[in-house]
Amino acid sequence: MQVDLVITELDVGGAERALTRLAVGLQQRGDDVRIFSLGSLPRESSPGDGKDQLLRQLYDHGIDVTSGNAAGVFQLPSVYRELKQWLHRRPDAVRQSFLFHANVLTKHAIGANAKTRSGTPWVGGVRVADPNRIRIAIEGQALRQADHVVCVSAAVEAFSRRRYRLRENQTGVIANGVEVERLVSATPFDWQSLGWSPDANVVLFIGRLHEQKNLGLLLRAFDRFVNAENRKLVIAGGGPQHEMLQAWADGVGTDRVRILPWQSDVAPLIAGCRVFVLPSHYEGMPNVVLEAMAAGKPVVCSRVEGSLELIGDDPDQGFEPDNEDGLVSRLNRFLDDSDFATRVGSVNQERMRKDFTVQRMVDAYRDLYDRLQNQR
Repeated sequence: MQVDLVITELDVGGAERALTRLAVGLQQRGDDVRIFSLGSLPRESSPGDGKDQLLRQLYDHGIDVTSGNAAGVFQLPSVYRELKQWLHRRPDAVRQSFLFHANVLTKHAIGANAKTRSGTPWVGGVRVADPNRIRIAIEGQALRQADHVVCVSAAVEAFSRRRYRLRENQTGVIANGVEVERLVSATPFDWQSLGWSPDANVVLFIGRLHEQKNLGLLLRAFDRFVNAENRKLVIAGGGPQHEMLQAWADGVGTDRVRILPWQSDVAPLIAGCRVFVLPSHYEGMPNVVLEAMAAGKPVVCSRVEGSLELIGDDPDQGFEPDNEDGLVSRLNRFLDDSDFATRVGSVNQERMRKDFTVQRMVDAYRDLYDRLQNQR
């Protein structure tokens, strides 16, 4: 079948990884896949920095990628016109959009009403339970016209039905998939390169340095879990809180904590840590938690959308949002007991192998597209 995928940008992130895995998987099954990125295509800022790694994967598999070259909201009208022309060149293609801007522009580009427009189905995508009211109003108005809306978790689906006012039979859940063997085979990061012991017990956070991730909780609780010589905290990523976090780390001391820049490959960091932590205020289906679990690591996550569905009712890996005591007690148990950490990590890895493979994700999307085409 023909499948047209629309996304806001192709920088390396959870939604962008999922789209890349989906596109490659469909192409390998013999489907004809195109991608439209509203934003400019990523480029290396220095040789080998990996910022264009997803784009290179798509090109390596012969997937056509078009860019609207938007650098901000003022370019959206011209991007809309380009997207509309691009979509109308293949009127028989299934259309799938990812993320807020892509959902809104795709809706307007293909027609006002799902019941009256011609062509094959449009599938929207919701990947996070973002509480922003303005975004909810705009995106909800668009998604109500979709033939189907894919949510990355049951919690995001419940959020979407309630806040976007979507019909019950209009939504479904397809979780992200993870490449387990890539994580299993990764060479652990060399902590000696940071001046630490090679067997340092590292608590690791990877993600966007943004208020959503509630990194302030880690800072407040820091002295309660990095309370021994060989315990360390590593925070890796980029975002608006980088300068604040770096200033804090400079005050605490590099013998206890490091703020690392965005990493093109997080697998070595995950392989080298004792426990992964994600204290977010809200999530969708956090890709980095999938990767940590696939690598056989225990995780300590706030019980919010997406994260909760990955850890389930496990009392050892989940804590109530913004609960400092809950965060500290769970981190300390994994830091105190390496055998316990290994056992929990093994259970996590087996769950990823069973329920969260890329093949399962691609099959679910393809079955959905096939069903919607037959209905239409």
